[in-house]
Amino acid sequence: MSLNLTMASEVLPPEEGEAEGCIQCQKGSKMVLFVTGRCHWGCDYCPLSDNRRETPDMFANERRCSNWEEVIEEARAMRATGTGITGGDPMLDFEKTVEAVQVLKKEMGADHHIHCYTSIPMGAEKAKQLALAGLDEIRFHLLDLTMDRYLESIESGVEHGMEVGVELPVEPDKESQLFALLEQLENSPVSFLNLNELEITIGNQENMDVRGFNLAGGITAAAEGSAELALRLKDSCVDKRLNVKFCTSKYKDAGQLRNRFRRRGLATLRPYEILSDDDTIVFGAVLTTAEHGADEFAELQGELNLTDGWIRYNDTSQRIEIPLSLAENLAEHLEVAVVMVEVHPTHNRLEVGMVHLNSYR
Repeated sequence: MSLNLTMASEVLPPEEGEAEGCIQCQKGSKMVLFVTGRCHWGCDYCPLSDNRRETPDMFANERRCSNWEEVIEEARAMRATGTGITGGDPMLDFEKTVEAVQVLKKEMGADHHIHCYTSIPMGAEKAKQLALAGLDEIRFHLLDLTMDRYLESIESGVEHGMEVGVELPVEPDKESQLFALLEQLENSPVSFLNLNELEITIGNQENMDVRGFNLAGGITAAAEGSAELALRLKDSCVDKRLNVKFCTSKYKDAGQLRNRFRRRGLATLRPYEILSDDDTIVFGAVLTTAEHGADEFAELQGELNLTDGWIRYNDTSQRIEIPLSLAENLAEHLEVAVVMVEVHPTHNRLEVGMVHLNSYR
């Protein structure tokens, strides 16, 4: 059975006044740098998965990294034009966050745009340190939906050259607080407000059930009522100074993420691989064994007269990888399993599908 899903993968045109971090993210050209899983707030809507929650580990996109060399390698692998620093909360490992900004600016260039997302009012001095390190943009998640505790940090960030915004999930039961916040933001140094559709995930489902939130329906993780409230908030600011952007759950998953996958896939394709319409990497393979793999690889390369790069022996997966079109032609002539392999264009190349092209298993 073949199931075709409509995917929101197009790059949306930027709105007037939209933050540069959002523009690059929509293109899929921003690396996501997860500096720490530590966070002391315990928000009941936090969507973080168990393998990242409270971990000190660092991830560049989907890749677990133990040093800055690996982070830069991932940035170059996707030809990143910028980086979004997140967590957990990056301010709970402030020194690592500052170092991340410095390393990225040094290795990727001064025009590599970096934004950071935090719930912590870090104060004027730390905001200044981040700006001096080269942070271009900072987004505050106002936990109590008021600016009081964050104003000092916001003013310092603006004073030292950062673009400062607010980014929040839209909780359907917080309508009055969110509309009151709009009035505060309109009379503040904050230049933009990003509203994210609230999501119900494995990490927060039990808490969302307690609060009475249901899925909006369809193939989405969105909470019912979140989008409708976000659009009312956005519409109320049409004639105001503050730029308000609404990012749907569907677009974050099927648009921004998929655009990033496509970008990394195109940048890292081996000669024998192709990028599918679903932005996965596809190639053909002849299955082999550890005992005979090297010899069969040499024999097949010689018989087919394939130059280096167009054929590869994958000893981990015990297969000889070749162009899919060639595998399809060989399938009926070889008395071994010939397959089509599909992987995600991530660092660890997660295998998402294998189709046998002949009857051998």
